Amino acid sequence: MKRILKHPILNFPRRKIISFTFNGKELSGFEGDTIASALISYGIYNFHTSIKLKRPRGFFCVIGNCSSCLMEVDGMPNVRICVTPLREGMKIHTQEGKGIF
Repeated sequence: MKRILKHPILNFPRRKIISFTFNGKELSGFEGDTIASALISYGIYNFHTSIKLKRPRGFFCVIGNCSSCLMEVDGMPNVRICVTPLREGMKIHTQEGKGIF
């Protein structure tokens, strides 16, 4: 996991470590993280595949307005992971296409 732990100006208080699964693999993140920030700390940048051209999508707007970070979270498709808080035990999967039920 890549994280900035010490910085000469900013203070990073310790937070509780929580676990979640991504595509069946057990990972961990910090309480207060978004799903996207937890995945990026592991070097995972491809969140979604475009419907038409099947191109990889990742961070774009980072405020929940675009559709580049859609994933399936706990069985629910089309979750914008850039603004969704990480919770203990979440099951996150890469979404292919529209992700309709």
